[in-house]
Amino acid sequence: MDPLLYTYIIGGAIFAVGLVYGWKHGYVGLQGWPLLRLVGCLAVMGFFLALQAYLQYGSMPSADPVPYRGGAEDALQKDGKVRGTALDYGIMIGYFVIILVIGTWFSRKQKTTKDFFFGGQRFSWWLIAFSLVATTVGSYSFVKYSNKGFGYGLSSSQSYLNDWIWFPLLIFGWLPILYFARVTSAPEYLGRRFNSKVRLWATVCILIYLVGYVGVNLFTMGKVLNALIGWPIPLAALVVAMISATYVTAGGQTSVIMTDLFQGAMLLLVGGLILFLGIDYLGGFGIFWENLPRSHRLAYPNFNEDPGFPSVGIFWQDAIANSAMFYFLNQGIIMRFLAARSLGESRKAAASMIVLLMVVAACVVGGGGWVAAALVNHGDLPADVKAADAFYVATEFLSKPGVFGLVLAALTAALMSTVDTLITAVAALTVNDLYKPYIRPQATEREMMKVARITSISVMVFGVILVPVFMNFASIYEAHGAFTAAVTPPLVVTLLLAVFWRRFTAKAAICTLVGGLGAMAFSILVPEVIAPFAHGVPSGGGGEGPLGGIKDFKYMRACYGIGVCATIGVVVSLLSKPEPFERQRGLVWGTIGDALRGYKGSEGSEGSSVRARALPRLAGDSREKELHGEAGLPVIWPSQELLEALDSSSGDLVYLSDTRVWLGGLRSAHAVLGEASADAGMQVTMDEETYHSIVTRRRRETPLVIERLY
Repeated sequence: MDPLLYTYIIGGAIFAVGLVYGWKHGYVGLQGWPLLRLVGCLAVMGFFLALQAYLQYGSMPSADPVPYRGGAEDALQKDGKVRGTALDYGIMIGYFVIILVIGTWFSRKQKTTKDFFFGGQRFSWWLIAFSLVATTVGSYSFVKYSNKGFGYGLSSSQSYLNDWIWFPLLIFGWLPILYFARVTSAPEYLGRRFNSKVRLWATVCILIYLVGYVGVNLFTMGKVLNALIGWPIPLAALVVAMISATYVTAGGQTSVIMTDLFQGAMLLLVGGLILFLGIDYLGGFGIFWENLPRSHRLAYPNFNEDPGFPSVGIFWQDAIANSAMFYFLNQGIIMRFLAARSLGESRKAAASMIVLLMVVAACVVGGGGWVAAALVNHGDLPADVKAADAFYVATEFLSKPGVFGLVLAALTAALMSTVDTLITAVAALTVNDLYKPYIRPQATEREMMKVARITSISVMVFGVILVPVFMNFASIYEAHGAFTAAVTPPLVVTLLLAVFWRRFTAKAAICTLVGGLGAMAFSILVPEVIAPFAHGVPSGGGGEGPLGGIKDFKYMRACYGIGVCATIGVVVSLLSKPEPFERQRGLVWGTIGDALRGYKGSEGSEGSSVRARALPRLAGDSREKELHGEAGLPVIWPSQELLEALDSSSGDLVYLSDTRVWLGGLRSAHAVLGEASADAGMQVTMDEETYHSIVTRRRRETPLVIERLY
């Protein structure tokens, strides 16, 4: 089977389903803005199709391989030696210090769990997008994709270039429900959609996934520091865990977003620098491109021939199971989407990430391996360079003292930017989906903040404990893939059916989660059950012991899991009583209008937005702070002129922000309009806490931007 054709038949079908849903709700159509959205969606798919088709079938000249000419011995012979210089490690340590300062600085004023977990829901799309990239590109990404990039070339990027599959379902389906339904996690959503039992099972499953993910990342950084300076892997993981936990425990999501903004820029800069240094050393892009063997310029290396990297296995494991888990269920990503100031900003962040930043990220994480492969073909590195060492060898060979330190700092940034998100995600689930609903429903904000911080520390301890477990795998890629493929299918199938199929029932959700986990465990004990789903991919051989089967069919386990879980969900749903429609309002596809009505408290429109500018005024002692609705939003009092300029009435939702766009929402807040004040002109009066969260001492006479939402 042609791997490109296979990807676009199955992926295109999922994409088409998303467009159909968007069409039914009026997001896409044949006139006006719906037509532009339709063209935009098709352009997204067309861009990736054209790019991957060119790589797969295009005619490209290739340079003949040249025997090793010598000159790279300093980068190659590192037995018992430390890579880099004292200057390099001084730069890396200095970077650690900078991140700690930034993280702790933004930890101030974290008084509520909404601040701690979602940053007050006030950030701009570009800040969220960069933060998402920093979360996506972990240190395991650099190491594992450079490893595969050296062995397989550009096809190592297919995990990043197939997210287009989920674009319509995410943009038009999940995000509006997530944002307007005011859910804080996937388990909470499933609890409201079904019942507390489904919520509890989903919480346990996602916590297992997230804590294991922390372990994978700490294992990666342990291997990196072991390769660089010889530290034992568990010790290195422990040191990084302690540093990451410090600022996250103090500052929560605001600290994470602001440090990840810095780290996201660092990742893209340094990853691009490695590619630039390699291309410059070889004499230009043309020479670099020709010295990548033609097999290294394929979008897909093989369909099912090589059990070490089969395209069909990577498709089901990464493009289907892992990407769906990432965008729809990963608590760290959900928290980023919900930290945006509006649904529109959340959509912009998601779109820019999938279309632009993920393409850049693919080059960043795989570039070290691509450069190493080109240097081998050009005769600058020997052909016997190990794939696991290719990234370190190439970067040290190309870098001067100081530049290599930036690379070390980038690896540090990648690790910390992923781990900090995972820590806050586990804390959020523990507080919102375990402690609050099941242990102490009457818990105060202060108590929940304490639990969140204790959880943040605890998850790092568990992550370090898991490091020796992942050390049993041959590579980071295998450890990461085997773990995620074993736990994601039940969660992915349950959530997607819950959101996009009204007939899906609570009984089916429980059976899918519990039965799916059982089926995944059975496939580890008896891996032969995966064979009918393996598409001809060889088993690859298992390991020793009762859990050795996790290494058999490791890339095809996700396909088996998706198939089994989907069958369970559909069959049990059809055999059980349908859920009452009233319980589904605002929580399933086709009821987004109900979700918006509940979010705003009145009828509204997603496209309705009016802006004006008004001078901020501090309310006198006679006006106490008022809170409105389930979200506890502060009430502000506009002048009559401002009320008319916004075409609003009492009870409408507004977003107030400093006029400095580059702040990205740091000085902003959501509020609800109260009765018009007696002030003349364009003015807005607010309580002391809201006032000081937006207005600085030097800008008391500077107008704010007031935007009426929905």
